[in-house]
Amino acid sequence: MSGRAPVRQAGWYRGPGHTPAVVLASTTLRRDMSNGHYPLHRDGSVEASPNFPELERRVLAFWEEDGTFQASVDKRPAGPEGSNEFVFYDGPPFANGLPHYGHLLTGYVKDVVGRYQTMRGRRVERRFGWDTHGLPAELEAERILGVTDKSQIEGEGGIGIQAFNDAARAGVLTYTEEWRDYVTRQARWVDFDHDYKTLDTTFMESVIWAFKTMYDKGYIYEGFRVLPYCWNDETPLTNHELKMDDEIYQDRTDQTVTVGLRLEEPVRDGATTPELILIWTTTPWTLPSNSAVAVGPDVDYAVVRVPGEAGSPVAGQDVIVAEALLASYAKELGEAPEILARLKGEDLVGRRYHPIFDYFDTPEARAEGGTPGPRAWTILAADFVTTDDGTGLVHMAPAFGEDDMNACLEAGIGAVVPVDDAGRFTPAVPDYAGMQVFESNRRIIADLRDGTGPIARREPNRRAVLVRQASYRHSYPHCWRCRQPLIYKAVSSWFVKVTAFRDRMVELNQRITWVPEHVKDGIFGNWLAGARDWSISRSRFWGSPIPVWKSDDPAHPRIDVYGSLAEIERDFGRLPVGADGEVDLHRPAIDGLVRPNPDDPTGRSTMRRVPDVLDTWFDSGAMPFAQVHYPFENREWFDEHYPGDFIVEYIGQTRGWFYTLHVMATALFDKPSFTNCVSHGIVLGDDGRKMSKSLRNYPDVAKVFDEYGSDAMRWFLMSSPVVRGGNLIVTEDGIRDAVRHVLLPLWNTYYFFTLYADAAEKGAGYLAAPVDVDDPDAVAALDVQDRYLLANTKGLVDALRAQLDAYEIAEATQTLRVYLDMLTNWYVRTSRDRFWNEDPAAFDTLYTALVAVSQAAAPLLPLLAEEMWRGLTGERSVHLADWPELPEAAADRDLVAQMDEVRDIVSAAHSLRKANRLRVRLPLRSLVVVTDRDLEAFRGLIAAEVNVKDVRLESVESSGMTVTRELTVLPRELEPEQRKLTSKLFAAAREGAWEETQDGVLLRLDPPVRLRGGQYALTTLVQGEEGSVASVLPSGAYIALDTTLDAELEAEGYARDVIRAVQDARKAAGLHVADRISLTLRVPAEHVEAVRAHTDLIAAETLALETDVLAGGEELDVHVARKA
Repeated sequence: MSGRAPVRQAGWYRGPGHTPAVVLASTTLRRDMSNGHYPLHRDGSVEASPNFPELERRVLAFWEEDGTFQASVDKRPAGPEGSNEFVFYDGPPFANGLPHYGHLLTGYVKDVVGRYQTMRGRRVERRFGWDTHGLPAELEAERILGVTDKSQIEGEGGIGIQAFNDAARAGVLTYTEEWRDYVTRQARWVDFDHDYKTLDTTFMESVIWAFKTMYDKGYIYEGFRVLPYCWNDETPLTNHELKMDDEIYQDRTDQTVTVGLRLEEPVRDGATTPELILIWTTTPWTLPSNSAVAVGPDVDYAVVRVPGEAGSPVAGQDVIVAEALLASYAKELGEAPEILARLKGEDLVGRRYHPIFDYFDTPEARAEGGTPGPRAWTILAADFVTTDDGTGLVHMAPAFGEDDMNACLEAGIGAVVPVDDAGRFTPAVPDYAGMQVFESNRRIIADLRDGTGPIARREPNRRAVLVRQASYRHSYPHCWRCRQPLIYKAVSSWFVKVTAFRDRMVELNQRITWVPEHVKDGIFGNWLAGARDWSISRSRFWGSPIPVWKSDDPAHPRIDVYGSLAEIERDFGRLPVGADGEVDLHRPAIDGLVRPNPDDPTGRSTMRRVPDVLDTWFDSGAMPFAQVHYPFENREWFDEHYPGDFIVEYIGQTRGWFYTLHVMATALFDKPSFTNCVSHGIVLGDDGRKMSKSLRNYPDVAKVFDEYGSDAMRWFLMSSPVVRGGNLIVTEDGIRDAVRHVLLPLWNTYYFFTLYADAAEKGAGYLAAPVDVDDPDAVAALDVQDRYLLANTKGLVDALRAQLDAYEIAEATQTLRVYLDMLTNWYVRTSRDRFWNEDPAAFDTLYTALVAVSQAAAPLLPLLAEEMWRGLTGERSVHLADWPELPEAAADRDLVAQMDEVRDIVSAAHSLRKANRLRVRLPLRSLVVVTDRDLEAFRGLIAAEVNVKDVRLESVESSGMTVTRELTVLPRELEPEQRKLTSKLFAAAREGAWEETQDGVLLRLDPPVRLRGGQYALTTLVQGEEGSVASVLPSGAYIALDTTLDAELEAEGYARDVIRAVQDARKAAGLHVADRISLTLRVPAEHVEAVRAHTDLIAAETLALETDVLAGGEELDVHVARKA
């Protein structure tokens, strides 16, 4: 090796004028190095036991100083009209809280994809963004200001919208520096210096453009509908917000009531007293707003007489209830009440009943045009009525139930809304005015039970009766931000008419590649198919404004919608300006723009903006174009780069960000917003529950970074089911395993290479060069293990490329892990002697593999890969290199298949040793192998690895093995007729009365029974000759290991035990791998001859120049001393 010049070529070339077939780094030659030692990028040597967090901090500092991230972007051209740009949307987080594992998980996926696409030559801008509007920001402002009610903001004596929004603005970016630190520490590359914020005027102008464009298309309208409503935050929500997280629905115990309402006229012919109809509700607070009762037109109802002795509030009276539910009211109606009549629900439709309360039972309210109007307190037909629970007669309060509202409006019944924005009863219900609706339940139930309060005002023959009160445990929606229970409430809101283009959304979804694939036509596709109109207005303060101005005089109606600052300035003569003198589209600046109504000839009415702001999800859906101020700037760039190439978020965003992106892209551009989407699962605490600071059920992120490093956490998350849409429990053990099973094995191989390369040439060191894999003859001349390693390395880079192209990140980690097992536990282990003997081909081959692996692993382990690659090549950064490509000449599929079987044979033989307590260092006589493959050339390798004197390749007949097949019948998979024969099938299988056929197995019964695949299992059993143990390989090959021992084998085994003990002593003494030693062995008397017989072997293996073997003692005693 001394004749080799320490010059390394960074790529392989075919010759002048040819492009390199394989490029692992740049395409330049490195200058001769001043020394021949690794690592090439810094002083010192490669650490045997690395401190990964410290190593990572060193790499991060280098990136910061070097500007590596920006260099990686700048190196890749955008291409003609931006054709080489890879666009991904970085879903903006809120910066009013610290990042958690969910943020880290999403960030790692983004970084893996960004780094990989960069190495594939694409230009990947990674602009960070901040979500700044909406309830999260307002809740924080309320906390800081001590505000608990909207009236404290905009009411008389309130702090004012300006002060409140100033606090919200200040709070939304509280933790930006902490976010920057976390993101940087996780080795995620993003551009913080050119970030966007949803509060930016440019962003908001694009948002109002989107509103106006959709309005002009007829996709936005104002309506009065029942919506999920947060009384605590005093704003409606949208239905998709209730489907984002499982935790939105929480178990809650409420009081249910069954109430009897008196009909105005009896149902039965000849009856003199009107019957009671029984209604059931889980929301007693809605009873003051009751306006109708619904029945199922085809449901069977019974008129029953309650026994007088029943002890019930309705004893002796006639009541109407669904016949199927009579038994559930046995306590109140009697075990066997007399059924006076049976009738269908349609027979009840149109019947009128007396209102429960008198609040809206006035001539004015009952009049035509009044609310609820003349058709109120009537029985209606509705197809949603069932007999699953309740009474089969449904209480209808149209202002507080969507089905109620639809049915009542169709029947001409208006909705009364006696509940204010804070969820309190208004003076329209004076007995409960000011009470929060949930708190009012107890009072309302008591009045119904005792006949007090407003019930006492009703005439006895019209009075409602409380029949039953019970606790009811059910799953109930809560606000996703403040966690208070929601109500459903009719509100005036602006809506996106999603139903107008819902079918088109379903069609465009087919253009998106989803990971996991089932999301496309599953959770997302199903959600799109049932999508409803989207409520986009919020009765709040801090957000993008709804850009609608309306006349304040209904006599002179007019609506103006604005989609740009220029349009606003044109009509109002000025722009909205904030307290700082800058243009500001936020409240209250935008509210201050008023002008005379052009359609009012009297000149008295004014155009005023509607007070609501937009749902923050509207901001999120606008993000792709709003971040670049489209269409006011960057129109051409956006048109060329839309839809985006990639997004990633957790599965709940199928009802959140993914959904709103898709809605707005369809409505505005008739395109999907993105073409590839990874929808990952949820990260849970170590107890399987949602992560909670109070429960302390997850390892602290900063501590994990400090103890194990970012690459370990990245690998743990990227290799888990969570990136395939499953959930993941975060444990410190899982992160520690990433170090033990991935980072350390890879590093140890790097260390092994540099250790032996530095020790070569009597310590002068050897700088390896890439194998010329472009030359088939050069590859063919390599050792079989080197060819196997190169073939596997080509397989690795090709497989990782295919998997990362398909966004199959977890699969990519598994591919890399399998490769590392081959590299560390096979190639290095079986090639140690060649490195010890300074074989240049071994050095060059391992170098070639390590350079390729550090490139291919760079997206998955960016910090470790950087340290290795720079140490091996001396180049600037692996993240400036392109993806490794090895030519077909490196592939050798036949060799890979052969060597894989050799490895299986060795593994199976070691398992037999372990099962029979035969240590690996103890040589055995022989191993018999029965296989269809030609493994003659590998007999010596197998013998060395299994530690046997001979390997025999035999046929089954000549091997002396006995091979049998065992049939197991799987009863659960049998057909019904076959199950009747289960015992006979078991007996035939046990007795061997069966045979294999092309399409299954045939059991020889009378008549014969045929089992198909899946109804049985076949197991191959093999038994060796006496004195041997046998095993079946996955490939179908068999092996038999001779386990008989003799004195000669045991003597050699003891000598190899001594070698191991000496190697341990060398390590304990801190000796270098090349140090020669003098060796003194004190050996128990019974083993002295064995050791002396193998002194030459011991000396050669341990570099002992002098060896003394002394007899004595009960245990082996080893003393080593370094020889100069």
